[in-house]
Amino acid sequence: MNLVEQLQKDTNCASDIIIREITIGKHNITLVYNEVLTSGSNINDFILKNLAFLIDEKVDISSIYSFLYNSLPAHNIKEIKDYNDFLQKLFNGFVCLIYEEKAFCMELRASLDSGISNAENEIALRGPKDAFCETFNKNLGLIRRRIKSEKLWIKDMEIGTLSKTKVGILYMENIADQNLVRNVEKKLQNIDIDGILDSGYIKNLIEKNSKLFPTIMTTERPDLTAMALLEGKVVILVDTSPYALILPSFFLDFFHTPDDYYQKNFNISFIRIIRLLAFFVSIFLPAYYISITTYNHDSISLDLLLNFIGQRQDVAFPALVEALLMTISFEILRESDTRMASTVGSAVSILGGLILGDALVSAGIISPIMIIVVATSAISGFVFTSIEMSNAIRFYRIFLMILASILGIFGIYIGFLVLITHLASLDTCGFPYLSPLSPFLPKEQKDAILRIKTKKKKLRNPLLAKKNIVRGKES
Repeated sequence: MNLVEQLQKDTNCASDIIIREITIGKHNITLVYNEVLTSGSNINDFILKNLAFLIDEKVDISSIYSFLYNSLPAHNIKEIKDYNDFLQKLFNGFVCLIYEEKAFCMELRASLDSGISNAENEIALRGPKDAFCETFNKNLGLIRRRIKSEKLWIKDMEIGTLSKTKVGILYMENIADQNLVRNVEKKLQNIDIDGILDSGYIKNLIEKNSKLFPTIMTTERPDLTAMALLEGKVVILVDTSPYALILPSFFLDFFHTPDDYYQKNFNISFIRIIRLLAFFVSIFLPAYYISITTYNHDSISLDLLLNFIGQRQDVAFPALVEALLMTISFEILRESDTRMASTVGSAVSILGGLILGDALVSAGIISPIMIIVVATSAISGFVFTSIEMSNAIRFYRIFLMILASILGIFGIYIGFLVLITHLASLDTCGFPYLSPLSPFLPKEQKDAILRIKTKKKKLRNPLLAKKNIVRGKES
C-alpha cells in the first residue's frame, strides 16, 4: 500500500486533504497537501507554475525528481523518510510531492496566527511594543532579533501523542546552568498527554499544584524574554501559544517589569516600593479593618473609631460577613467585565459597582467605609499582571479576614507568619523562591527592590549564571 492509499484509509478521505495527479508525458506526479494549513497562492506560485514549465519545455522525464528537488523556489525542502514522517509534514503545513517511489515536501504554510501586534496584558509604557503571536517561528524570530548570538541555543521536541505540538527550550549556552537546562528538559520529556493547546498546559504540568504563588512566569513580551535569557534563565516556547514560559521565576520577579529598565532608577525604585506596599495593602487591609471594629478598638484613635461605629450602627451583619459580601460582589463584577465584550464590559462593571454599592449602603447591608476598604484592597491587587499572583493574593486576603474575625490582631500576626513560611518553603526549579532576600545575596540587592545604576550591577545572579558571571565579558 502506497502513501496516498494509506493516507485515505487513515483519514477516511477527509475533505480538507487535497490529492492532485499531474501528468507529465507518461509519468504522474502526485501533489498532496492540507488546504486549511497551506497557502494556495504559494502552491500556485512555487509549484504549479514550475510544473507547467516542465510540461511546456518537455524536460527529460528521467531527471524530473532531481529537477524538482533542486529547482523549486521553496525555502524549506525536505525528503520524506517514511509514512509517519509523511503524516507529520502533511499536518504541519507542508506540501508533499510523490514521484514513483520517491517523495519530498516543501513548507508552504498558511498564515493562521493573529500576527505580531501590541502587548495587551503586559502594556508597555516605554520600549518595544511588539508581542508574541501563535506561530513558533515568528516568536523565535522576535527573540533572535534581540539576541544576535550563536550562543542562543534551542532544543526542539514534540509533546502530545495526538497534537504533536512543537515545543522549544531556549537558553544561553555560555551563561545558563546546564543542570537547570537538563532539569527542564527532563520535566518536559516526562509529560504524557494527548495534546498541548497552549503553554498553560505545560505550566500546569511541570509546576507543583500545592504552590499558591506562581513559580513560572508567563509573558507575551519578547523583550522580557530576552532579558531573562541574558540573566541565565530558561525559556519555553510552544507552537500555537502567544505566551512564553520563563524558568525559574522568583517572588521579586513579579514586582519587576521590562519598563523598569527603560526609565530613571530613582523613579523605578519608588514605583517598586509602591508595588510592594500594594501587595501588603491588598492582603492585610480588610483583615485589619475587621480586627479594629471587632476586637482591637484601642489600636486606632477614639475619633476614628467613633466614626467607624457610627457608620456601622445601622448595618445588620458582622464585619466579616460584610467584607465577604463586598469581596464576592467585586469578584463577580470583575469576572463579568473580563468575559463580556469590551464594548459593554467596562460600562456594566462601572454601572453595576455604582448602583450596587449605593443600594447596599441605603439598605443597611454594607457600611460606606467597608466599600472603601474592599475597593482599595482590590485595586491594589491590580498592580500585578500575573493571574496566579492575583489568585494567591485573593486567597490570603480571605484567609486573613477569617483569622482577624476570630482572633483580631493576633490572627493577623498568625496569618503573616503563615504567609512568610509558605513563601520561604517554596522553590522554583530547585532555587529558593525568595532569592535574593532569602538566602540574602548582597550584590543582588542592587536590583531587588531598589534599582541601582546599571553600571554598578556588573555581575549576573550567581544562582543562575554558572559561566560568564561578569556582564559583557566572555570567559
